[in-house]
Amino acid sequence: MTVTTSAAEAAHTRIEPGILYFGTPVVLLSTVDGTGAGNLAPMSSAFWLGWRGMLGLGAKSKTAQNLMQNGECVLNLPSDDLAAAVDRLALTTGSDPVPPRKYERGYRHEADKFGRAGLTPVASETVRPARVAECPVTMEAVVEAVHPLAEDDEAQRGGVLVFEVRVQRVHVHDDIRMPGTDDRIDPDRWRPLIMSFQKLYGLGPQVHPSTLARIPERLYRGPDIERSRTQSSRENENRFTSGSQR
Repeated sequence: MTVTTSAAEAAHTRIEPGILYFGTPVVLLSTVDGTGAGNLAPMSSAFWLGWRGMLGLGAKSKTAQNLMQNGECVLNLPSDDLAAAVDRLALTTGSDPVPPRKYERGYRHEADKFGRAGLTPVASETVRPARVAECPVTMEAVVEAVHPLAEDDEAQRGGVLVFEVRVQRVHVHDDIRMPGTDDRIDPDRWRPLIMSFQKLYGLGPQVHPSTLARIPERLYRGPDIERSRTQSSRENENRFTSGSQR
């Protein structure tokens, strides 16, 4: 490859944006605290590899505290038509009192997040947190590891945690399933809600055929799927209280 200083290079301008949220799916993360009280928090610092997810959260948030306490959650994925419900949770927190940094940004305490959003909690199969009935995708998961972020920087140390979660159940609305298959989502029917630089967007239509899509999805199936079939809520509790995930 030849490196040049051409007009193409001049097309870029160096900037220093405060955030780098170029567009990720919104997740409504449901958790419970030690008393069993539920919390529902919108977040978008998430990605998946196989049946594992990585969730970036402020260490002092109610959701992070709940995950550290009991190690269970549900990753509810809203469609773009749920944007108003998600936005009703903006600037709310399950923490009481409100942490100072959130207070400065205008957050307020809200005990009933489901009620605030106008969403319906439904029982999960393997974890204590509720699923969101209106979300086309809900994934029950357990924490397998907690990774601190920016430990190299004294100013940021301890501020953000990345939770590695293992999915145990995937529930979807039938209208986003691919016809003629048992376990596939139709990307032309699934319209996820996207967060890009603090604003909410939908996902547009496919713009180009994908060579990667020629690989059969079954070739990506990993051992966590087999493991999930026998997982029970009691096994989750025993595994977490033993401290094996930390």
